[in-house]
Amino acid sequence: MAFMPATDLQSKLESLVRVGVALSSVRDLDELLERILEEAMNLSAADGASLYLRQGEELEFHIAHNRSLESKLGRTAMSMFYERFTVPISSQSMAGFCALTGKILNFPDVQALPPDSGFHYNPAFDKRAGYFTHSMMTVPMSDRAGRCVGVLQLINSMEGSRVVAFSPTSEMLVQAFAAQAGVALVNAELDADLKKAHQETLFRLSSAAEYRDKETSNHVKRMSHFSRILAREAGLSRDAVDMIFSSSPMHDVGKIGIPDCILQKPGILTPEERVIMESHAVIGAHILKDSDVPVVRLAALVALTHHEKWDGTGYPRKIAGETIPLEGRIVALADVYDALSSRRCYKEPWSEDKVVAFLQEQRGKHFDPTLVDLFLGAIDEIRQIQALYQDSEADLEKLTDFSKIPIPEL
Repeated sequence: MAFMPATDLQSKLESLVRVGVALSSVRDLDELLERILEEAMNLSAADGASLYLRQGEELEFHIAHNRSLESKLGRTAMSMFYERFTVPISSQSMAGFCALTGKILNFPDVQALPPDSGFHYNPAFDKRAGYFTHSMMTVPMSDRAGRCVGVLQLINSMEGSRVVAFSPTSEMLVQAFAAQAGVALVNAELDADLKKAHQETLFRLSSAAEYRDKETSNHVKRMSHFSRILAREAGLSRDAVDMIFSSSPMHDVGKIGIPDCILQKPGILTPEERVIMESHAVIGAHILKDSDVPVVRLAALVALTHHEKWDGTGYPRKIAGETIPLEGRIVALADVYDALSSRRCYKEPWSEDKVVAFLQEQRGKHFDPTLVDLFLGAIDEIRQIQALYQDSEADLEKLTDFSKIPIPEL
């Protein structure tokens, strides 16, 4: 096993420093996993790599890349060969052994493992993909306390078009890189947990109106997912899409301030009652305004503007067209679509054909015409969200009979 030339080593070390700094700034977990794989492959000249994350006493496979197969098949087709699975943290597998012991495994050829290695290579993936794995290096990723948080598995170190063993230098570089990656993973997972907690808090606060407005908590889930899809189709950045997804559940929080005699009135509202009802947009904006948290500030904007209409006949300010913030236009469409499509204790759902016809008829009137086209273009994904978060009979019954609300086990 030859060491690389000094100039190449110097370049790799400089790259390692730059990569370590870059990893520390990545907070999105999916983006970080992609970055870790790519950089580990670059440092070791590996043709492929897999990454496992620790979940309790198991390792869960998350992501893999293979340059040869992706060049041959394309990344989308390549991804079909991978399925999520877990392996125990034990000496029964290479990845499990590394997680258990914190030691690196570096085999020149897994097709000819030494009899005393205690491991065997499963060729199932190679057979499915038409690939041949030979050299393999498996490296644990640990946090600052030395606890394993994941495992990197690199395959087929390449020297030109020839598969060679992973060199001692590559082993040293990847081991140092894995330490940086482990710390970055912990930071990203903490951020993901915090983000999830914020999201759950917003959803739970949003569903407080459920018991007053005869809408199920699934409504805010569906319409927030519709908003996310529409924001993505409109070409917004990933961060902007996430912000709309997180802020949209708060769109009707102002209904907390509307008297029950108006909010739950079964018949048509009088003009005076309509004025009070429409004030929920302004009340919601007041509840959410002046926050130091960006997602809450955006929620205030959404609450204020999601009842404005493209033609200027909405409320509360009767603004029109692109004067209405894009976030408000997106949530307006998502909210109305779900309201019409869903069953309520006071109405049956409209058919999809009827709702689609309504959106097309209101294109350029109630709704931004471009957003209507984008929404209908994503209708298959919209249907999937509806199926995932559909209301049950119990969801509807508890809105009309509080005695049917089950006592939770805490």
